[in-house]
Amino acid sequence: MDGSPKQLRIGLAGLGNVGAGVFKNLLKNAELLHERTGAELRVVRVAVRDPDRKRDVDVPAEILTTSWRELVDDPEVDVVVELIGGVDDAFELISSALRAGKAVVTGNKAVLAERGKELVQLSEEQNAPLYCEAAVAGGIPIIKAVKEALVGNHIDSIYGIINGTSNYILTRMTAEGIAFEEALAEAQEKGYAEADPALDVNGWDAGHKAIILAWLSYGRWLHPDEVSVTGIEDVSLTDVAFAISLGYEIKLLGVVRKAPGNERIEVRVAPSLIPRDHILSSVDGVFNAVAVRGDVVGETLFYGSGAGQDATSSAVISDLADAAENLINGVGCTGFVPHGDFGQALPLADTVSGYYLRLGVADQPGVLAQIANITGRHGIGILSVVQPEPEAPAAHIPLVLLLHDASQGTVDAALAEILDLGAVQADHALLRVESLKS
Repeated sequence: MDGSPKQLRIGLAGLGNVGAGVFKNLLKNAELLHERTGAELRVVRVAVRDPDRKRDVDVPAEILTTSWRELVDDPEVDVVVELIGGVDDAFELISSALRAGKAVVTGNKAVLAERGKELVQLSEEQNAPLYCEAAVAGGIPIIKAVKEALVGNHIDSIYGIINGTSNYILTRMTAEGIAFEEALAEAQEKGYAEADPALDVNGWDAGHKAIILAWLSYGRWLHPDEVSVTGIEDVSLTDVAFAISLGYEIKLLGVVRKAPGNERIEVRVAPSLIPRDHILSSVDGVFNAVAVRGDVVGETLFYGSGAGQDATSSAVISDLADAAENLINGVGCTGFVPHGDFGQALPLADTVSGYYLRLGVADQPGVLAQIANITGRHGIGILSVVQPEPEAPAAHIPLVLLLHDASQGTVDAALAEILDLGAVQADHALLRVESLKS
């Protein structure tokens, strides 16, 4: 804040949905922010790809530029807000701004998941703060909660519904019995899903967020190759209905936790059955929720809008308020140090949970005994069996097994043998069953 200790001069890179929300809401609540931070938060430069594009916000032409480098090079800019998305260009923008000694605010979970370790190191070397509240769970202040409110806790586990698009689709499939494709089209029509919804439905939007939460909790930047991510594309109405009948709902669940008994961490995202009496099962539509268990505080739950213009811009503005306070007081990096470095991620084969297994089996005596023999030899207990009476004669009928806790590798090995049985169809579904306990 050269020469203006009561003003935060902002360079905004990207004026899409979130960027427009940041610009709009900074103006809307300018007086409130001034009262609470002691500084005027003012956008002085905006970088866009197309300055002539019609937008929902009216930005003065004189502050527009087509080059984000002008934000970095402008001595009148105190903080750069990166909202351009992607990885490579965003990394170059953020790293250039940090090298220029400017604070940076980003909502880009992809660049943090893939290159966050480098950016955090650069931030520390340059004593230039890097803020990223908007990168995880939209308007829910989960990053600030872990860094500040739970600073006195070892984090035992984090379970999160952290992708609003997938949660909306699964909610519609559960509540209305509509198929995945119809629910996705509805989400796109309502603006909850992008024209290309790949990162939402294939699980990687949530996967990127889980990587960030793992770093905050355990001090380890995992490479995406170390994280197991499965999307919701193959979740069927048949499995949704069976889950409900068994007392569960299917949610795309992110799991971040210490592996029991060793110094590794478990980070994965997959559609999972969670008990209908757990509060996370009631999180519907585009809402997100994150359950964090600390060794001192116990269980905490954070709930709110996980995406959208206003929710995400609220998180960006929160970071800008922190930047204003820190710059007024001459504070550089906040110095947050995650707890420990747990070395490596636990291999997927070693992760343990319960399982839901749906098979198509021949309607003949002895099939269940053959399957139980295989699971027994692998040391996998069967908790319950559901085989509905067929409404009409069929060559194969569904058989659903709930399996006791076992490692993924053990279950995979048993499943391979089961699918080799002549009486079992190749078509099947295997989903995790989460107790949501540490």
